Amino acid sequence: MISIPHKAKQFLVFLVKLLIVSAAFYFIYNQLANNDQLDWEKFITLVKEKQSILGILFLLSFSVANRYLEILKWQNLVSFLKPISLGESTKQVLGALTAGIFTPNGLGEYAGKALYFDKKKTKKVIFLNLICNGIQMILTVIFGTIGLFILGYWKWALAIVGLSIFFILFSFLSKKVKIKGYSIEKLFQKINEIPKSIHQKNIFLGTLRYFVFSHQYYFLFLAFDVDLPYVTMMATIATVYFLASSLPSFQFLDFAVKGSVAVFFFGKLGVNEWIVVFISTLMWFLNVVLPVVIGSYYVMIFKVLPQRQ
Repeated sequence: MISIPHKAKQFLVFLVKLLIVSAAFYFIYNQLANNDQLDWEKFITLVKEKQSILGILFLLSFSVANRYLEILKWQNLVSFLKPISLGESTKQVLGALTAGIFTPNGLGEYAGKALYFDKKKTKKVIFLNLICNGIQMILTVIFGTIGLFILGYWKWALAIVGLSIFFILFSFLSKKVKIKGYSIEKLFQKINEIPKSIHQKNIFLGTLRYFVFSHQYYFLFLAFDVDLPYVTMMATIATVYFLASSLPSFQFLDFAVKGSVAVFFFGKLGVNEWIVVFISTLMWFLNVVLPVVIGSYYVMIFKVLPQRQ
């Protein structure tokens, strides 16, 4: 077996890190600079009219709270393997977010987090990340379905409820069926190995996080003078997040996917298309781009763990 010199290995790791960070920034720049739907002149004019330091800080506080709750969620779940500090959890969450920005549905995030742990724990770390993201998706489905009912899309909502019931029944009836040694029963066993207190905290933090980013969306619409009843607005936001999250996409295209779905639903409520596009872009910028900028630092200082023999 050929042995790679230590300095050469360090150089290769540095190149990979540089490639990840460069690709992340390229994709961000490309989407902002070449999006024909964004009318920057209109946006700059509106911002100048409404510029408020307090307003900007208020909206930024939601982004900080959103990512902070995600960091707390990860710290809570990883405590099942080993306790980690808030700083370590921050490093792992933001570093993995940067690594996953140009992968389908953020799959690179799973690998990114696993790199911070011993190779023997890779499967467990990926599983915990699945639990972390899974509860957020379940909450999105629940609130999105409620949103569809409120907006009067009964057929869509009932179809989702029907599919959910079918999936639950199918899971129960086929729980012992094994595919390559894996089964639904084994999955439930693995989930039950995690203490209930960790699951409860995960659900609580996930719910808080959902309300934080949905209300950030709500206050951005208010900032752009969109005057709709609170319940209607929140139901539409919940529906948009649910349907957009159901579509396969890349993190760097997240605002385009959510923006397209949002244009359809908010357009029916009489909201200007360009306002919807800008708000979706701002949400993406505040909740993905800014954390990725910070996460790039953690990617660059990342050190590969020495593997145990």
